[in-house]
Amino acid sequence: MSLIDISGNLLFVAFVAYLVATLLIGGSIKSAKPDGAAGRATKWGQLAIIVTIIGFLAHLGYFITRWIYSGQVPVSNMFEFTTAFGMFLIGAFIYMYFMYRVTALGLVALPIALIIIGWAAMFPREVTPLVPSLQSHWLTIHVITAAIGQSILAISAVAGLIYLLKVIDAKKKGKERFWLEAVLYFLVIIVGNIAASVAFNVVGYEDRYSYINKDEIELQIIYNHPPIFGMNESTAITEGAMEPLIEMPAFIHAQKLNIVVWSLLVGTILYVLIRLIARKRIIELLNPLVQKVNLQLFDEIGYRSVLIGFPIFSLGALVFAMIWAQEAWGRFWGWDPKEVWALITWLFYAAYLHLRLSKGWEGKKSAWLALIGFGIIIFNLVVVNLVIAGLHSYA
Repeated sequence: MSLIDISGNLLFVAFVAYLVATLLIGGSIKSAKPDGAAGRATKWGQLAIIVTIIGFLAHLGYFITRWIYSGQVPVSNMFEFTTAFGMFLIGAFIYMYFMYRVTALGLVALPIALIIIGWAAMFPREVTPLVPSLQSHWLTIHVITAAIGQSILAISAVAGLIYLLKVIDAKKKGKERFWLEAVLYFLVIIVGNIAASVAFNVVGYEDRYSYINKDEIELQIIYNHPPIFGMNESTAITEGAMEPLIEMPAFIHAQKLNIVVWSLLVGTILYVLIRLIARKRIIELLNPLVQKVNLQLFDEIGYRSVLIGFPIFSLGALVFAMIWAQEAWGRFWGWDPKEVWALITWLFYAAYLHLRLSKGWEGKKSAWLALIGFGIIIFNLVVVNLVIAGLHSYA
């Protein structure tokens, strides 16, 4: 068995461990003691953390073995970066658990990590060598530090979501219930992406097209979903291939946009099915699971996560990124879409801290801000990386 096969098996072990740990945390919620109260966690909670740590060690093993096999940090494509982000998210959860002894964080953190890893599996897994201009230690430092910062910031959203699930009345009609349900709907959309990709992969859907990129160069691309959106001046190469319904300009990566739209379609169908089968909103299904959480403690966890994650993200996404950009492209800043959205993310969390410290935005307001911040991070990961063409785009 080759090293790359061992790496893939370790990632599978991690995925299974996170799934088992999620179920165990569900068992720990039956405890009569409020989560986060003084003392040790329940038997189920302790077992869930042990299984999570085993999964994290397997995930770390995947990361290291792939690094050794490829000779470069495994963050050079969407599969590698997304699996690394999932690993750092679990690491951040484990860190926060040992700081606060709150297992309920895993009720959201672990499923999100599972969704992220499942989504990563939809991308090509081949090891691709970096072009010479990107072969720099500063790339490793920049990407890993930024991803760690984002994962810790994501924990603030995890705590915020749990906080809102408890305080918002699931049966009372209002804007807060609508927007919280919208957040949960978005998570179902990601599951829809995985479901659509698996379905078309099972039936073996694959069509090849030629197109003209933004540099006026003719290239070829493979579609694994029926083309709602076509690349700029695209022409079908595969015999009998479906013609795209809408042709997009060169600065839009239409193939990735096509995947996003299919995710929306399939995710919406899944959401409607959940509503029809359960006869409840998702917020009503989850509300009973968070009734014993300590609201004040979760508010503190959300705030502490931003306090820790913000400076790490600042170093990785801005300071180290500028050093790497100067080395790779001969300039510190170039208004590339990824650079702009990194700056927007930084400004948002700076505003979060300002509003929290100076204006007293705690509790519900702070939780909503944490969810918005995570939304910006996901937009950066999905739309900016995949749809908008730029120097940082993952092809």
